[in-house]
Amino acid sequence: MTELGNRLKEARLAKNMSLDDLQAVTKIQKRYLIGIEEGNYSMMPGKFYVRAFIKQYAEAVGMEPEEIFEEFKSDIPSTINEDIPEKLSRVQSRQNVSPGRSKAFDILPKVLIAIFVIGALAAAYVFFQKANGGENTKESVDNSGKEPVRIEESDDFAKDTDKEKEKDSSEDSVKQEDQTNEEETDEEEIEAPKQEVTVAQSSGKKTVYELKNTDRFELKVVSTGETWVNILNGKGTSFFSGTLKKGENESQVIDFSKEIEAVIVIGKSTETEIYVNDEKVEYAIPPTQSVTQNITIRYLPNNE
Repeated sequence: MTELGNRLKEARLAKNMSLDDLQAVTKIQKRYLIGIEEGNYSMMPGKFYVRAFIKQYAEAVGMEPEEIFEEFKSDIPSTINEDIPEKLSRVQSRQNVSPGRSKAFDILPKVLIAIFVIGALAAAYVFFQKANGGENTKESVDNSGKEPVRIEESDDFAKDTDKEKEKDSSEDSVKQEDQTNEEETDEEEIEAPKQEVTVAQSSGKKTVYELKNTDRFELKVVSTGETWVNILNGKGTSFFSGTLKKGENESQVIDFSKEIEAVIVIGKSTETEIYVNDEKVEYAIPPTQSVTQNITIRYLPNNE
């Protein structure tokens, strides 16, 4: 082992680096690293690479390559003791960073700031151009001092602009009308629920109805031929009892709004119709099945 090889090996061991570690850092094959430590330069791929490999080895273990070359120049064959291009060095110390490159990195932020400022000014210029672009007449003057060139917008462009304004106005009117219609529809939907006359129970000749969703109870009994009826309240008080005949005394109208129920005894249901607040009540028991019927209508006002 040469003194140069011994010095490099000691530096490597001081760094606690194995040959495998050194190979990973320098990208130089392990057998060439061993050859450098043993001073066996003949195994190198070429004389040209001896100095380059020694330089990379020295840099990787923290030694100054130029000092190594100066101190051990007698150990390095003179035939390959020549300058090696800087690009062959794969491991570069901080001391060897090119000054020109540092200046480039110093200038780069300033260049970026300048580009940003120019871009901002260009964007502002475009914005103001668009903001002032609605005039019908525009003037431009060149740097040579020539007469300004007047650019007038065509009549067709003005007409198109007016059409666009009319279209926008029409669309706004339609939207406002739709909104009004929606509000009216909402008001209609809030209307009070429709009255209901439903069958509560039915058996034999008797049927009980319930009147809901109304604050009025007007009963109307109509004869389509000739029938006998008796109209009473829930307490048994009779409001009418007799014969109804079409064309003569064909109907009876009684206000039961202050009563809790109305009772109608019908002698001939096939020729008798019942109305509650002008709404016809359908028989739960078909008249053909039972001619005489007892109808009870219970009144359930809205406040109950």
